[in-house]
Amino acid sequence: MRGMAHSGMADHLALTREIPARAMVREELQPMPEFATLSHRRRLRFHGWGYADEHLSAEEEARVRGAAGRFGGASGEVAAPREADFDLAAPRVTPPAALAAMMSSTPYDRLTHALGKSFADVARMLLRDVRHPPDLVAFPRTAADVAAILDWASGANVAAIPFGGGSSVVGGVEPDVGDGYAATVSIDLQYLNQVLEIDRASRAARIQAGALGPEIERQLKPHGLTLRHFPQSFQISTLGGWIATRSGGHYASLYTHIDDFVESTATVTPAGLLETRRLPGSGAGPSPDRLMIGSEGTRGVIVEAWMRLQDRPVHQASASVAFTTMAIQGQ
Repeated sequence: MRGMAHSGMADHLALTREIPARAMVREELQPMPEFATLSHRRRLRFHGWGYADEHLSAEEEARVRGAAGRFGGASGEVAAPREADFDLAAPRVTPPAALAAMMSSTPYDRLTHALGKSFADVARMLLRDVRHPPDLVAFPRTAADVAAILDWASGANVAAIPFGGGSSVVGGVEPDVGDGYAATVSIDLQYLNQVLEIDRASRAARIQAGALGPEIERQLKPHGLTLRHFPQSFQISTLGGWIATRSGGHYASLYTHIDDFVESTATVTPAGLLETRRLPGSGAGPSPDRLMIGSEGTRGVIVEAWMRLQDRPVHQASASVAFTTMAIQGQ
């Protein structure tokens, strides 16, 4: 959703229900010093996959070098970029005082939200070529915070880009929005990461959209339940991102896509909150959830969803098959 025109969102938060009011400025949040972050999570590697404190072992590095040697081509190494290597333009917009405590403009936050994780994205980071970092990164705590951010962004002609875990490989989080906007803001939902309600009898749960895969499973485990959706990006992707991109994955071997688990969604849009009815199943015309499933963040910011669950398996087994040659594998 990139800065859709709208005026007075606060007067229109009633498509289905009002968002609970909550103070936007919190005394415990202070302006961030340079090179800091408003994130509460383990520090991500902004220039590639994984976490900043994870590195290849000597054995893993040797395997990588050996594989690269077999493919041939030009040799050489590029040092991992540092925040100081990037000359980021100053933010083009200043947030209002009511939102300032949840906004960051530090280099780390802007770089982490500038690109996804495709090969082209990683290559641009290694080349220190980041042309469109977000001017600001927002870290809302509630759906009301999200509504306030969108209300301001609409009035200020600021493009708003929802951000889950940043694992997009199709440019979904890149703030390259053209010249029609005054600025860009990336809305990081990481603080909306709780399982809010569990219906054990129906095997369903109401889950906030910013919850990472491991956070969801950790909160469901004491109840003997699992969502059992394991895309390759499971560790660093979120429920909202899965829904917005119609996520699938090679470990999702029975129910392949996230669609199979969605009972209802709640989405903050520039016109208000759109909350669909929670139904076990329906054949009554078009499903309103389809407006958001696969929408890639273009229609609003998904803030929570009721999801169908399964009982946790009692036993688990894994197996792998090795082939001596590609010819045998083809048979």
